[in-house]
Amino acid sequence: MMVLYKPFSGFLTEHAVDPDKRRYILPQEGARHFIDIDHYGKYPYTDLPRKWNEAVAKFSEDSLSANGIGPWWVQIMLQRLTNAFKEKDQAKILKLSAELGHYIADLHVPLHASSNHDGQLTDQKGIHGFWESRIPELLADKEWDFFIGKAEYISKPGDFIWKRVLESGAAADTVLQFEKELSNQFPSDRKFSFEERNGIVVRQFSSAYSKLYNEKLKGMIERRMRQSIYAVASFWYTGWVNAGQPDLTKLNHTNFSPEDQREFDELNAAWNNNTIRDHE
Repeated sequence: MMVLYKPFSGFLTEHAVDPDKRRYILPQEGARHFIDIDHYGKYPYTDLPRKWNEAVAKFSEDSLSANGIGPWWVQIMLQRLTNAFKEKDQAKILKLSAELGHYIADLHVPLHASSNHDGQLTDQKGIHGFWESRIPELLADKEWDFFIGKAEYISKPGDFIWKRVLESGAAADTVLQFEKELSNQFPSDRKFSFEERNGIVVRQFSSAYSKLYNEKLKGMIERRMRQSIYAVASFWYTGWVNAGQPDLTKLNHTNFSPEDQREFDELNAAWNNNTIRDHE
């Protein structure tokens, strides 16, 4: 699959954030990025049916949407990608691949599987971005290893993604508890620092605090990022195999249409001009 994906790695990188941009203009988009799994009782949350129709029958679609539909949406996106492979539609394959990767990666973040998604219930506001952005930006390029081997065919994608969601949900308490413990031990005047980011000086968790928190988590963030990379690649591969393994050197619709470009422009405009109203 390298013949398709490697030449377009720049496109995939740029458009992997399109689902976040869409949250500015599409009210229902937010629910696709998370699931407050703790809303459904206790681990392993057997009160929540894993099949969408059964879950709707039990809780209603509105209730499910209010608490996030991430694992079901990943499966919808996989089917769309599979159909794009069947149609040999290169532009659609690339667009859906980038977006599917975003949703899968989100579900590997523990706080995307917790109702306390930004520490707002425990006076830890900002921990979401701390875990998924600040620490990776500080350490990923310099210290972490993202060579994870080959993608593999996933025979039961639904079971796979639900397993990852349960892992995230189980880790959420640790993410919150360890930060609370470190905050109580760390000098308060050294917890934050002012550093330049994209040409603007911003207040953020200090490098020293960030590194100690990462050590306390014993590699959790790197481990979840590695698992998400494997999952994204394997879902792409699974979609291709399920489509009959079409020849990726002979695809149609190799250029993005004016409609595609218009959508990209609308997403960028929304990203630059609006404020998110939905669940982070």
